[in-house]
Amino acid sequence: MPTAARTYWLTSSCRIRRKDQSLVIEREDGAPVHIPITDVRDIIACKPVDINTSVVSLLNQYHINVHLLGYYGDYAGSLIPADTYTSGETVLAQARLVMDDQKRIAIARDIVQATAFNVRRVLDRTLLKSPYEVLTENVKTATSSEELMGVEGNFRRSAWEVLDTKLPDWLQLHGRSRRPPRNAGNAFISYVNGIVYARTLTALRLTPLHSGLAFLHSTMERQRHSLALDIAELFKPLFAERVLLRMANQLVVQTIRDEFARTVTHRQLNRSVAYDELIYLEALRLTRTCLESAPYKPFRIWW
Repeated sequence: MPTAARTYWLTSSCRIRRKDQSLVIEREDGAPVHIPITDVRDIIACKPVDINTSVVSLLNQYHINVHLLGYYGDYAGSLIPADTYTSGETVLAQARLVMDDQKRIAIARDIVQATAFNVRRVLDRTLLKSPYEVLTENVKTATSSEELMGVEGNFRRSAWEVLDTKLPDWLQLHGRSRRPPRNAGNAFISYVNGIVYARTLTALRLTPLHSGLAFLHSTMERQRHSLALDIAELFKPLFAERVLLRMANQLVVQTIRDEFARTVTHRQLNRSVAYDELIYLEALRLTRTCLESAPYKPFRIWW
């Protein structure tokens, strides 16, 4: 993943202004912060931001995404520059793969299976053994994305019940709820999932893939980038459930930011990679599948 720039996290309400080739972050309770535009890969705004067309023009010039989180921490939208990395050849290959029902469902099955594997790895291999086996059998016979998402939903309900047994009362989910989340645990999960989706979208925008052509989620999604939803599923357990268990009493954004920077030795590359880079590598893996018909083996937590 390109390392010349980095993600900036805006954790308080602010105004973004342009000064020459720099961004100026203005907050009510502090001195302005000047950031060279070449130092920015993307921006995640966790609080309301005020931005003008001059800033948007500069962001577009340097292909910088701004991801906005809503009041409850869920993904609210993005300011996205024109496609620069998208390759016509790759998009056509990706479209052919998506339009081939047999190949599309095969990839969707792999995504659901790997996601469940990661959830079980994070939460409890023993307590989720039976639900995981049920999911494995049902995934084999599912013939549509709707069926697969239903199978995944059943497994997730079992996983959330297991998660509740490991949390203090005030953080238990008592079932998944969204828009708005009805308790602190659900708010935490939604908040982190929104960040993971945003980081996944940034990673995809650095590849030749088209973010609207997906395998599990509908390509007709109007308010979301469907492929980002697909890939984000694989990484949500690594950040949401795992961090909730480990860092329930710390600030969410700082904890997630530190988690994205955590490194692990990659088994194929034989070098340390940040969790953040794993998402980018996953997008490249899918690119290879589209272009070279290489088997797609979705990300699974190995450590």
